[in-house]
Amino acid sequence: MLSLFRNNNPYTVIILLIGTMILKLQVLTHPLSPAAIDGYFLYNNTLHALDYIFRGNAFAYTFFTVVLLFAQAMYFQFISVRHKLYPRPTYLPALVFVMLSSIYPAFNYFGPTLLINWCLLGGIDTMLSFSQSLHPRKQLFNAGFIFCLAALLQFSAVGFLLVFFVGVALLRSFNPSEWVVSAMGYFTPLYFFAGILFLVDQLPLLTKWPHLGLSLPTHITSAKYFIISISGLLILFVCGFYAMQSQIAKHSVYGRRIWSVIIFYLVMSVAVAVFTEYSVKSAWLLIIPASSMIITHGVALEKSKRFSNFTFYFFLAIVIACQLAAK
Repeated sequence: MLSLFRNNNPYTVIILLIGTMILKLQVLTHPLSPAAIDGYFLYNNTLHALDYIFRGNAFAYTFFTVVLLFAQAMYFQFISVRHKLYPRPTYLPALVFVMLSSIYPAFNYFGPTLLINWCLLGGIDTMLSFSQSLHPRKQLFNAGFIFCLAALLQFSAVGFLLVFFVGVALLRSFNPSEWVVSAMGYFTPLYFFAGILFLVDQLPLLTKWPHLGLSLPTHITSAKYFIISISGLLILFVCGFYAMQSQIAKHSVYGRRIWSVIIFYLVMSVAVAVFTEYSVKSAWLLIIPASSMIITHGVALEKSKRFSNFTFYFFLAIVIACQLAAK
């Protein structure tokens, strides 16, 4: 089965789409409509706009979310190929993304973290292009702009500002003017958003934006699911880091810096997820992109096919076990 996704055949997308629908069948048969969240005014307005299309239909929202997750998986695969994160182009990154997002049902329902991940993927893609661009200041401004959109959707995502500046520090040589451009790019969306609120006489809403919470997996009542998911993910991370070490040794200094940024992105994703409000059930969806980047190494390792096959089938078993335990 794994060999189907090792190639770069465009027809593999069809197989991946069918696999996505099978893995998401549990949520598609138990759809839920999203609810507004206090203080998330940008997300609530987005939800209000979507209500004109879906009319509150639970299945429509859930199916739309599954489609967006599949699209994110394909974008994630595009990023991995564009920036040569793995030895050769395959659809394994997209497969890992889809499987990892299928571990917990709440990840597949519409919420603010789904939109934030679009911003994060776009920001990481732009950030990894710093060395490839003839106009680096434009890329710096764009990356800062995209990361700020994530913060406007959810205040705790301000933490990803550190990821942005660590990326600038590691992937660009020090230049004070570039740091100024980066800061301008980050604060521009906030400036325009405050201006729009002022024009519509809603500026006090901005005071409700800064809010933090604590989102720990205390709402998971099934001890079986908790044990399976946590132990399974730990083993997958060990496999991913082990395979990554052997691969990073072959990279250039710049390539190693890229993976340093990605690891820091993973750490900050965990921190932001922890300080997200408890009412956001899909808070831990934020760790999916960075986690997928690490775990893909274990599945894509070509030096030892036995190791990669074990990682994949173990991963598949964990996904199935989590879906059964979460019922």
